[in-house]
Amino acid sequence: MNSTDSTNSMNFLSSTPRGEMGLYPLDTFAYEFPGTEIWVEFEMPEFTAICPFSDFPDFGVIRLKYVPDERCIELKSLKLYINSFRNIKVFHEHVTNIILEDFVKACDPLQVEIEGDFHVRGNIKTVVKASYKKTN
Repeated sequence: MNSTDSTNSMNFLSSTPRGEMGLYPLDTFAYEFPGTEIWVEFEMPEFTAICPFSDFPDFGVIRLKYVPDERCIELKSLKLYINSFRNIKVFHEHVTNIILEDFVKACDPLQVEIEGDFHVRGNIKTVVKASYKKTN
């Protein structure tokens, strides 16, 4: 297979469009100590989404840590949000960025680091990292 064949084979892949994902909304609560920098860390070891290429489930661990500014993420909504990816067709690189964007939009943190640590598939392990830092 040459590079042209590889590119053409990608045309039939169907990721779930962002507007059709129907993800559970992230809720927040007021952080009572703005100006006091703390790191909050979450590990979500049961992440599941669907591979757009194979239609098989992809499993992974999502690790997220952040420094709140004025709002914190409410944990039940985070759990439901993460679980709502179970029937979504999305690539590892994209889902990591989607989670980062939604998290920043929901709670406007000072800083966020996210890691998608996806299980081995076809002898390849994928780890995707992204970050955000608020600018003044």
